[in-house]
Amino acid sequence: MPRPDASSHPGPPLGSDALDGARIVFLSWRDTHNPEGGGAERYLEQMAAGLVARGAHVTIFCAAHAAAPPDETRDGIRFVRRGSKLSVYPAGMRALRRGDLGEPDLVVDVQNGLPFFSRLVTRAPVVVLVHHVHREQWPVVYPGLVGRVGWWIEHRLSPVLYRSSQYVAVSRATRTELRELGVRGRRVAVVHNGTDPAVPTGTAEADHPLVAVVGRLVPHKQVEHAIDATVALREEFPDLRLHVVGGGWWEGRLHEHAETHAAGSVVFEGHVDEQRKHEVYQQAWVLALPSLKEGWGLVVGEAGMHGTPTVAYASAGGTRESIEDGVSGLLVDDPDELTAALGALLRDPELRSRLSAGARRMSHLFTWEHAQESFAVVLREVLAGRRVESQDPDES
Repeated sequence: MPRPDASSHPGPPLGSDALDGARIVFLSWRDTHNPEGGGAERYLEQMAAGLVARGAHVTIFCAAHAAAPPDETRDGIRFVRRGSKLSVYPAGMRALRRGDLGEPDLVVDVQNGLPFFSRLVTRAPVVVLVHHVHREQWPVVYPGLVGRVGWWIEHRLSPVLYRSSQYVAVSRATRTELRELGVRGRRVAVVHNGTDPAVPTGTAEADHPLVAVVGRLVPHKQVEHAIDATVALREEFPDLRLHVVGGGWWEGRLHEHAETHAAGSVVFEGHVDEQRKHEVYQQAWVLALPSLKEGWGLVVGEAGMHGTPTVAYASAGGTRESIEDGVSGLLVDDPDELTAALGALLRDPELRSRLSAGARRMSHLFTWEHAQESFAVVLREVLAGRRVESQDPDES
């Protein structure tokens, strides 16, 4: 079973006073209020909240959107929202260079494919936060020249630009990917995600087979694979329903796919509040996570809190750590195996019960409190001019 956290530090901890009064700026594409926000943004704001609790002054710079004001302070965190999906990057550089975000003691550059090039405009130490490498996603989301340029920036330019910076990865799989890009040496700390406590729902498991998919509706989440699996399993399970929770710019295509191939078997819930999301987790017999790539898979732990096991692709990366194959869920290699694994769980209550218990245990291993302290350890060491080493035996 994977350890909740693999990060450590070479010397004795400096204590929370190292962060008390420190001015820390996060540069991120999105925040949790953004309609396209997801697990990466949840992680970001949890880490920011942990720093605020330790006395730091935290600013999050991210793209503007209609769901939140340009400037606000929430839970002690200052939010500055400027620019759009792509213009947020130059906007962040300008704001940092001009001092609009104050005089930071440390900058956390959240690299979701593209970095903010913060090393070019600040003398403060920079920590690069990476959820996963986007090698597979660039040609899917941006086919053609744009995707090739984006991938070149991510795997060629960024490792050179940040060659002296500390990195934080959310999984050992991501750390391995970063090594493949040339981020060498003992400077990638692993700080896993935490898991939110289950929201009480007052509901029970559905009395008919119910599979859930929860997340953004974008191409690389491959929700079509779950729809196709539902179609393949309908003959054996005529009452089977797939509930899709979330929204995104690919939603129209998914509706068309479902209407063409799985009419009446797919329920699109859209964007829902936390209460409804947890009701779906509670009602589902199994969670399907057919995503092309996941840094961790926050939904795995959320579902696990309700005793709902997950079937996911092993090749997604972080799922190999958030799921213990055969204990808290099942890892598969292709759409046929996804369908077979879902069918096995739906028809075998004993298997489902065993994986349900494992999913619940696994979800309690990873807490936000532990992740926040691990992240704080990294930043304390960077502020002291030291790098964070890992205790993992495969670190070299």
